[in-house]
Amino acid sequence: MSDALRDDLSELARLFATHAAWQRELGALELPHEGALPVARPVVEAAPPPAPSIPPPVTAPASAPVVVAAPARLEPPTLVRPAAPPPVVRALFGEPAVAAPAPRISAGPPLQGEARVGALAVIQDEVRGCTSCRLGAARRNTVFARGNPFARLCFIGEGPGEQEDKQGVPFVGPAGQLLDKIIVAMGLSPEDVYVVNVVKCRPPNNRVPEPDEMRTCTPFLVRQLDLVRPEAIVALGRTAVGFLLDSKDSMSRMRGKWHTYEGIPVLPTWHPAYLLRTPEAKADTWADMKVVMARLGIPVPTRGGSASG
Repeated sequence: MSDALRDDLSELARLFATHAAWQRELGALELPHEGALPVARPVVEAAPPPAPSIPPPVTAPASAPVVVAAPARLEPPTLVRPAAPPPVVRALFGEPAVAAPAPRISAGPPLQGEARVGALAVIQDEVRGCTSCRLGAARRNTVFARGNPFARLCFIGEGPGEQEDKQGVPFVGPAGQLLDKIIVAMGLSPEDVYVVNVVKCRPPNNRVPEPDEMRTCTPFLVRQLDLVRPEAIVALGRTAVGFLLDSKDSMSRMRGKWHTYEGIPVLPTWHPAYLLRTPEAKADTWADMKVVMARLGIPVPTRGGSASG
């Protein structure tokens, strides 16, 4: 086949394909074998489906009010916040590095009789075995508590001193002897009250407990207070006040006024060790103890009632 013939056949095929495409656009479904080309069929568009019939609205009786429900309101998600840390002495020691759960006094009835004594003994055994902070490395003895576990009145101090560390009993040194005189002046016996400290081991050189030491040790105190549940607490000194009340106010502003720790009335007053250094403050402490006696219904002695000595 010559090149010219091949080119003519290619051009003819191209023209035929173009003509067939034009016929399809006009609606032709096939090409005739002979005769004239068919007339192009008109393109008939499908009619749109009939609109659905809408039933007439139902008219409520005039006496029946039509209630239209409001669309449901999407409430924002509730943010879950962490428990407030327990009170610490922020004014003196700064914020804790790690927040611990806030202490709570149980809502149920307190344990009675041997059940309370036994529960306190369990905590005391835990304290004896505790080495969770640096104070446990240098102690001679842990110092848990002394007095009556069923007492109406509780005294809370800072931490053990040298004599307390030797004997394993709180407030047995010079400051403790003055505290006993105050208790007797109130018409009570040292065995009538419950006496504890914020920390159970002696800080070196009787320094103020560090924040991490308090965070480690005070859960024991919280459990003690949960079991004893005194009717009133006397907070002796700034460290005890700071733990119980988390206040930045000075002792001069706090003392002699009622505050609250977990529903228990708390009255701050000077620590007996401060009274030994500042004898003129004993009159303040005795005035504070009169406030406590009035709260508990204890008669104020008419004579000999003094914190002197």
